[in-house]
Amino acid sequence: MSMIRDLRAVVRPSLRKRSASPYQPYNAYDPTRDPSASTAVVDCAVYRDGLRMESGGCLTPREAMRRVREGGGFAWIGLHEPTEAEFAGIAAEFGLHPLAVEDAVHAHQRPKLERYDDTLFTVFKTIHYVEHAELTATSEVVETGELMCFTGRDFVITVRHGGQGSLRNLRHRLEADPELLAKGPSAVLHAIADHVVDGYIAVADAVEIDIDQIEIDVFSPPAKGGTRGTDTGRIYQLKREVLEFKRAVTPLARPLQLLSERPMRLVDPDIQKYFRDVADHLARVQEQVVGFDELLNSILQANLAQATVTQNEDMRKITSWAAIIAVPTAVCGVYGMNFEHMPELQWKYGYPMVLTAIIGTCFMIHRTLKRNGWL
Repeated sequence: MSMIRDLRAVVRPSLRKRSASPYQPYNAYDPTRDPSASTAVVDCAVYRDGLRMESGGCLTPREAMRRVREGGGFAWIGLHEPTEAEFAGIAAEFGLHPLAVEDAVHAHQRPKLERYDDTLFTVFKTIHYVEHAELTATSEVVETGELMCFTGRDFVITVRHGGQGSLRNLRHRLEADPELLAKGPSAVLHAIADHVVDGYIAVADAVEIDIDQIEIDVFSPPAKGGTRGTDTGRIYQLKREVLEFKRAVTPLARPLQLLSERPMRLVDPDIQKYFRDVADHLARVQEQVVGFDELLNSILQANLAQATVTQNEDMRKITSWAAIIAVPTAVCGVYGMNFEHMPELQWKYGYPMVLTAIIGTCFMIHRTLKRNGWL
C-alpha cells in the first residue's frame, strides 16, 4: 500500500500537499507540526568544526537543520524504534526517500548500502552476546538488532532497532575527537561501521569459547553411567546461533567494499581510507564465522559417530552376555526334556559334573570375550 500511495503522489500532484521533500507521500507530513516532537528522538545536536554547539538541551530536528543552514556544520539525529507517524515529519524535513524510510521504520532488513540522490542509506545488523552460565539446547547465544544510517551532506540520521547497540558512548567518543568529527557526516558513518564490526569481533571471541567448551565435552570420556550423544541438542542450538551471526556479518562485506573503494561525493577521501581498515576487520570476523560453522559441522558428525560407536559397544556387550548365558541354557534345556534313558541321569556325580562343565565353559567364554575387548 505504501508503494501505491507513493505512485499516487507522483501521478496526481494536485492532491498532494506541499512538503519539503519531493518524495514524501501524500498527507504524510504536516508542515505546521514540529517533526521532532517525538519520543523516538534520543539525541539531536549540531556539530561545527568538530565541536558540538551548545543548545541548552536536545535540539529538535527542525531547529538543528535551521542552525546548520544558517551557520554550517552538520546535524546528527539519533532515533530509537520510531513509528511511521513519528518518522514522517523528520523524513520530510530532510528529504528522505520513502523506500528508505519504509525500511528504516519496519526494519528486518539485511545489511546493505543504497544511494538516493544526495543521501546514502546504510543498514547494519548489530550483534550482542547473551551471557549464560551453561550452554543448553535452548540457550540464546546471540541477540541481533538493526541500525540504519541516513548520511547526507549536512546531516546524519541514525535509526536503531532492538535493545542493544546504543550509540551514546560512540557519540561521546567522537565528540572527544574534534579533528575527526570535523570531517563531517562520513566520519560518523565510519565510526558507526567500526563500532558495529568491533561488536562482531567481541561476539566472535565469546562464541569461540562456547565452541571450545562443546568440543571438550564431546571428545572427553563420558561420565560414569553417562552415554554419548547427549550433546547433540547443544551443538545444534549453537549452530543455529552461529548461522544467525553469519547472516549479519556476510552481507555487510559488499557495502564496506563500496565505501572503501568506490569514490563517493558524500564520503570524505580521507575517511574512505579508514573504511578499508573496517573492511579488513570484517573479513577476519567473516572467516571466523565460516570456520565456526564448519567446525560445528565436524563436531556434530563426530558426536553422532561416537553415539553410533557407543551403541555398537553396547550391542557387543549384550551379544557377549547372551553367548555366555546360552551355555547353561542349552545344557539345562537338554537335561530338562525328561526322558528316562539319558546318559548320567543315574550317575552319583552327574549333577556336580554338569555344573562344573557349565561354569568352566562360561568362564572360558567370558575370558575370551574380555581379552578381545567385547566385555
